[in-house]
Amino acid sequence: MTEEQQPPEKPSESPSDIPSDSPEQDLATRFPTAYTILFLLIIFVAALTWIIPAGQYDREMNEEVGREVAVPGTYQTVDPNPQGFMDIMLAPTAGFYDPDSYVANAIDVALFVIFLGGFLGVMNATGAIDTGIRSAMRHLKGHEVWMIPILMTLFAIGGTTYGMAEETLAFYAILIPVMMAAGYDVVTGVAIILIGAGIGVLGSTINPFATVIAANAADIPFTDGMAVRFILLVGGLLICAAYVMRYAIRVKADPSRSVVSGQWNAHRKLFLGRHDEKVLDSTLDRTQVIALLIFAATFVTMIWGVSSQGWWMARMGALFFGSALVIGIIARLGEKKLSSSFVDGARDLLGVALVVGLARGIVVIMDQGMIADTILHSAETSLGGLPELAFINLMFWIEVGMSFFVPSSSGLAVLSMPILAPLADFANVGRDLVVTAYQSANGLVNLINPTFAVVVGGLAIGRVSYDRWIAFIWPLLLILTIFITLVISAAALL
Repeated sequence: MTEEQQPPEKPSESPSDIPSDSPEQDLATRFPTAYTILFLLIIFVAALTWIIPAGQYDREMNEEVGREVAVPGTYQTVDPNPQGFMDIMLAPTAGFYDPDSYVANAIDVALFVIFLGGFLGVMNATGAIDTGIRSAMRHLKGHEVWMIPILMTLFAIGGTTYGMAEETLAFYAILIPVMMAAGYDVVTGVAIILIGAGIGVLGSTINPFATVIAANAADIPFTDGMAVRFILLVGGLLICAAYVMRYAIRVKADPSRSVVSGQWNAHRKLFLGRHDEKVLDSTLDRTQVIALLIFAATFVTMIWGVSSQGWWMARMGALFFGSALVIGIIARLGEKKLSSSFVDGARDLLGVALVVGLARGIVVIMDQGMIADTILHSAETSLGGLPELAFINLMFWIEVGMSFFVPSSSGLAVLSMPILAPLADFANVGRDLVVTAYQSANGLVNLINPTFAVVVGGLAIGRVSYDRWIAFIWPLLLILTIFITLVISAAALL
């Protein structure tokens, strides 16, 4: 690490300023952990089930959407089902699977994360990633900042075409060390992935889990409104890439400007380890080159499988498990080292797997308390009789609010579009613009949504506390909100 990359020295050293031997100890903050935040949200949503009346819409099967959707005009109050102490205690388990019917919820995502951790543990045991990072940095010397827009564009393409979200969890452990070796901080690595894929979802064009499902539920072709969504995609990507690049350049010039400057040394110790000059000058051997090729091929195969073969978490987990075995055999790790490396890597991401279940538990509490349809009915009554400009902007903010409780893009589309899209006919606004308002609101919220497993999972892997992420991203959220408002307002008036 060069001298200019070191944080400025403090005038005096208190005991808490002295680096410890434990990166995890150095990374400790006063802000509550993701586990505490999510459990408090479970309690909060459970409390809402005692306050908000329970209600439901009738539902019917929509063959185009492939699931049941709400029927407009059928809302009725039902017997309340407030969530009590036992429901709260069961929520983390119910986040993984329904304890009564044994139907899976987030258990598939959690297991995928564990297999991913094992795969990364085996790769780290070969030394290929560590050596490869330094080799790449030597070749990119002076041009590292251009990795940011290139990588964000690639993630945005994944987001806009097939709704890349949970799949991004596989990339944090690889990209964060690359960014840190280039002189940036962990937040830069997290931002490239989370914001890159997020802006793609926000500006979804052919995303089957957002645009297509929402358009079908709104009873319009998904190609309607494509021009407006493309403007949101390209404009949003330019704004986000410029924001992250500006932040990264400032941090590289002065690490004290990092939002996680207090954990600078601990992050470097955790993600880059301790390296002497011999290691820094080392080059990849043949075995490591083969391991990296298999490593890259694994991710390419994952993207191909998800985007064209209908793969989901189980097959993705099997892919990473199989690749770990192949790499371990080729690298001649031996049975004991291969097993221990896989288990150690899985252990490193066990916390992320637990976060995934807790986040889903919030949605379970809301569904069991039957308050989601009541919130939707309130939105339906609020939108009646409004002029175009007021209608589309209120629609956007209603979807923003609902996204905190229903982070799933497909889940929110199926819940809200059958009810809210027809209201556009009375406001002289195209239904396609309602779809655009929904997906831009959902994409915006899911850059910070603590109930979205992708956000809390990515931050957990990067060891970035939620308050530090908010400190980094809130100006960008404000800029994006203004940009989205201008675009949908102009589209409503044209």
